[in-house]
Amino acid sequence: MKTIEEEIQQKKFKSSHQKAVINLIYTANWLQNKHLGFFKSFGITGQQFNILRVLKGQHPQSISATAMKTRLLDQNSDVSRLLDRLAGKNLIEKKTCPNDKRASDIFITTQGMELLKEIDKKQKEIDNVLSLSAEEATQLSDLLDKSRG
Repeated sequence: MKTIEEEIQQKKFKSSHQKAVINLIYTANWLQNKHLGFFKSFGITGQQFNILRVLKGQHPQSISATAMKTRLLDQNSDVSRLLDRLAGKNLIEKKTCPNDKRASDIFITTQGMELLKEIDKKQKEIDNVLSLSAEEATQLSDLLDKSRG
């Protein structure tokens, strides 16, 4: 295990808080790269997986693109573009909303559900990338919640 000092070759930080923030940013980017490789093997991105995950939770009901955006991990995502790509892969279906012709109702397809089942078989592989015990993972999650205020 390398320390953050070894990873970025920096010996001193202004404070323990600065060190924690830099370590968190570094680790978040490291984790994002791990996810990138994992989801690439399934032909999707992490953002696309996130959309499929939300749709699976909604299934069999639909969700609007606007409501979808509020539930994504990365709320800066270009949801329209992501939805178009998923529709092109037949993983989701977009239907015009009967109440608002400008909006779309989004559904996960059978093919999308099958892909999630395939990913689920290997989910532990990416979930355990942090090499933490269940207790440590809970503690980390609690600390991250606390850090957001």
